[in-house]
Amino acid sequence: MSIRYLTAGETHGPQLTAIIEGLPSQLKLDFEAINFQLARRQKGHGRGRRMQIEKDTANIVGGVRHGYTTGAPVALVVENKDWASWSSIMNVEPIEGSDEEKRRVHRPRPGHADLNGGLKYNHKDLRNVLERSSARETAARVACGAIARQFLEAFGIKIAGQVIRIGEIEAPANNLSVDELIERTEASSVRVVDPETEAKMEAYIDEIKKEGDSIGGIVECVVEGVPVGLGSYVQYDRKLDGRIAQAVMSINAFKGVEIGIGFEAGVLRGSQVHDEILYVEGKRYTRASNRLGGFEGGMTNGMPVVVRGVMKPIPTLYKPLQTVDIDTKEPYTAQVERSDACAVPAASVVMEHVVAWEIAKAFLEKFGGDSMDEIKANYENYLAQVERY
Repeated sequence: MSIRYLTAGETHGPQLTAIIEGLPSQLKLDFEAINFQLARRQKGHGRGRRMQIEKDTANIVGGVRHGYTTGAPVALVVENKDWASWSSIMNVEPIEGSDEEKRRVHRPRPGHADLNGGLKYNHKDLRNVLERSSARETAARVACGAIARQFLEAFGIKIAGQVIRIGEIEAPANNLSVDELIERTEASSVRVVDPETEAKMEAYIDEIKKEGDSIGGIVECVVEGVPVGLGSYVQYDRKLDGRIAQAVMSINAFKGVEIGIGFEAGVLRGSQVHDEILYVEGKRYTRASNRLGGFEGGMTNGMPVVVRGVMKPIPTLYKPLQTVDIDTKEPYTAQVERSDACAVPAASVVMEHVVAWEIAKAFLEKFGGDSMDEIKANYENYLAQVERY
C-alpha cells in the first residue's frame, strides 16, 4: 500500500486543488491543525505583500465524513484570494485585449522556469509558465503534508523545523527536542531558537530588501519517533533517504540537501562519521551518536531523522537582472512580479511537510492496511518482533 497526491492550479488562478489517494479509512483529521500549518507557511520576516492578501485555509471536498477519512481519495481546495484581481487575466475562456491588458510576460526572469518552460512547451506568453512554477503551489503541498503529519502523530512520530542560516548569519547549534524546537521556533519571526540571532537576521533581511535584492539560507527538519526499518536497501528507489532528498530538492528554489552531517562527512575520518551501535536494556539497540541523521543503508535506524536543505535567494528582484526579450531578442531588464526578499522561514515549514509525506508513505508501505486499526495492528506486531530480536 502506498499514497500519492497530485496538485493543480496557478498562482493567480481561482484555487489550488489537491487529490490524495491511498489514505486509510478512520484517520481522524483535525481541520484547525491543517489550517494552522498553512498559516505557518505564510509567516516569516521578509515575506512580500502577497501574504497580506492570502489567508490560506484548506476546504476538504471529498474523502472525509464526520471528521474521519473514508478510504476514498481525499480532495481539498485552497482558494486564492488574489483571484478577484486576476479573474480576467487568468480566465479559462478566451479574452480580447492587448498584451499589456493580458499581462503577457515576454522577458524571462533569470533563475526562474520562465525561459526553459517557454522553450519546452512552446509558450509565447511566459505567464503560462510562471503561474504554475510559482512557489504558491507549495500551499497545496503543505496541506497534503499536514494530513500526512496527522497520520504520523497517530503513531507517536513528531516533526519540527528550524532555520540554520540566512545568508551570512548562522544560528548557533542546539540539541533541543522536537517539542522544544516547535515551541521556540514558533515564537520566532525567522524560526530560530536564539533571540540574538533572530534580531541579527531581521536586520540583515531588511538591509537586503532596501537594496532591492534577495537572500537564501539553510533549513533543518528533525523527526522523532521514527521506527527502525522504514525504506530498504534492496533497490535504489526504495532507499528512504534518497526519496526524502528528491522531495526536498523538488521544493521551489532548493539547490542542495544533506542527511545528518551531510557534506561534512567528506572531510572527516570514518571514526568521526559512523555512529557506534549500543545495546541498552529498555532501549534495545541504539546509537552512541546520530551523525548519519537516522539512516543507514537507505533505512531508518531508530534515531531521529535529521534533514537539511539549502534554499537559493529568490530570483525575482526589485533591481532586475539582465535578460532578453523573446519577441525582439534585444537585451532588457527582467519583468518584476511581486516577490519576497527572504522566504527561508516559510521554506522551513514547506520542508517539514514534504519530509512528513515521504515518511508517511514509507510507513504505509511497511505497515499498510485499509484502515487505521489494521495498520496499528501491523505496527504493534512489528514492534514486538523488533523487541524480541
